[in-house]
Amino acid sequence: MCGIVGLFLKKPELRPQLGAHLQTMLVGMTDRGPDSAGIAVYHRPVEANQCKLTTFHANPDYPWRKLGGQLAEALNAEVDVEIKANHAVITVGAAEGSARAWITRSHPEVRIMGYGQLMEVYKDMGLPADVARRYSLEGMEGSHAIGHTRMATESAVTTEHSHPFTAAPDMCLVHNGSLSNHNNLRKWLRRRGLEFETDNDSEVAARYFAYRLGEGATLAEALEAGLRDLDGFYTFTMGTRDGFAVLRDGIACKPAVLAETDDWVAMASEFRSLANLPGVEKANIWEPEPAVVYTWSLQEAA
Repeated sequence: MCGIVGLFLKKPELRPQLGAHLQTMLVGMTDRGPDSAGIAVYHRPVEANQCKLTTFHANPDYPWRKLGGQLAEALNAEVDVEIKANHAVITVGAAEGSARAWITRSHPEVRIMGYGQLMEVYKDMGLPADVARRYSLEGMEGSHAIGHTRMATESAVTTEHSHPFTAAPDMCLVHNGSLSNHNNLRKWLRRRGLEFETDNDSEVAARYFAYRLGEGATLAEALEAGLRDLDGFYTFTMGTRDGFAVLRDGIACKPAVLAETDDWVAMASEFRSLANLPGVEKANIWEPEPAVVYTWSLQEAA
């Protein structure tokens, strides 16, 4: 049992409130996931010739600035390092693939949690309220964010197994449920060149959707393909640079609720995580239909 949340703000003037609202939503899912928590926040876009990577090391005293200096020298690029607890956001004036490859090769002890030009990913063990405070979620602003609280059932309680799972630039996934065919699907994806970092079934789903998007599918088309290829029970929420999406399997036994106003769209595993959002008493509130893809984008909201 896990809890998932997502918040999409339609109006730019509301963006300073994103982190505060998401923190309330995330803490509301504590009973569904006390082991660990994670968030992906879409904010602070970098320049077109830059990328940013959210990185992790268990040692809170890890020498991040030394790593940044080495990266700058290796790629002959400007590098900025912002340390947050045992994570660091590294902004690099170089291609994202080059930066990721250098860190993976030169510092294999460092885990890359998220990457792209907009998304930052923070995930850690502990109660959701503690994780939110550790990374100052309340003060983060942005257009949209997703979050996850985890109660481990099929893999270890570690930061690596926490959600969200990143599988492509500015794309990540949170998942409540269990996939029955993840081992075969992992083999299928590996034959197509994809690599995995954990044994978590949710990572398989994230990389499957990234593979479909890489083939040229739209977000809706990738999720619809998942309805054919993913066996099991699931509610997914996926974040992308442009917005977010929600999908439940054809039986829809995993709970989910959506709410929408003129100002925002929000989803959660249970209504209690939506109850304190401004204007929720006037929101259109419904349970997502089985096997129906729901998407929202910044382009549509503009």
